[in-house]
Amino acid sequence: MPFDVVSADLLTIGLLVLLEGLLSADNALVLAILVLGLPRDHQRKALRYGILGAFFFRVVAIVFASQMMGFAWVKLVGGGYLMWLSYSHFFRHEEGAGRGAVKPASAWPGLSVFWTTVIKVELTDIVFAVDSILVAVAMSPKLWVVVSGGLLGIIAMRLVIGQLLLLVQRYPALVDGAFVVIAWVALKLFLEYANQVGWIGFHIPKEISLGLIVVIIAVAYLIARRRGPTPVDDRAARVINDAD
Repeated sequence: MPFDVVSADLLTIGLLVLLEGLLSADNALVLAILVLGLPRDHQRKALRYGILGAFFFRVVAIVFASQMMGFAWVKLVGGGYLMWLSYSHFFRHEEGAGRGAVKPASAWPGLSVFWTTVIKVELTDIVFAVDSILVAVAMSPKLWVVVSGGLLGIIAMRLVIGQLLLLVQRYPALVDGAFVVIAWVALKLFLEYANQVGWIGFHIPKEISLGLIVVIIAVAYLIARRRGPTPVDDRAARVINDAD
C-alpha cells in the first residue's frame, strides 16, 4: 500500500511539529536580531521576505534528503553533524557573546542595507533548516510524513512564533530538551549506519525511539517548570509578531 497510515506516523508528525516549533523559535531570535538594525518600518518586510525565500528551500531539501537517506554514508555524516550541533549547544559558548546584542545593519557591495539584510535572513534560516530537515528524515522513512510534519510545523510556528520565542527565552530548558532529542536522533543514525553496513544485527524499533523522544520532551518541560521563568528582552519577539 503506497500511502499507509499507522498511529506511529501521526505521532511522528506531532513530534515533528513540536520540534520545529522549539528549534525555530530559538533560531528566530537570531533572525530577529539581524533585522533590529533596520528602521522599524523595514524590519517586518525584511524578515518576511527572507523567511519566505527559505521556505521553498526547506521543501526541496526535505525531498532530496529523504532520497539520500537510503545511502549508509549519509546517515553517518548526518549523525555526526547532529551530534556536533548538540555538543555545540551545550558545551561551546563564547565569553561575552550575548545573543541579544544588536549590531547596526550594514550593506554588501552593490546592495542596499535592506536587501543585504533580507539575504542574511534567508541564508541564516537555510543554515538553521538543516538540523530540522535531518531530524525529520531520520525519524521516518515515509516522505509524506516528513513533508507533512515539516510544513505543519512551519505553519504552526509562523502563527505563534512570537509567543514561542518568549517561551523558549523564559524557559531555556525546553530548547535544551530539543537538543537532547537531536543527540538521540544522531545516535539512532549511527546505529542505523552500523546495521546497514553489517556491523550490528539489530535496529531500534520506531515505537521505542518515538517513546524516548516523548519522555525527553516531558522531562525538559518538568525541569523548565521547576526552574521557573527568567527575565527576557522582548524586542525580538515584537519584531517577529510584527512580521506575521
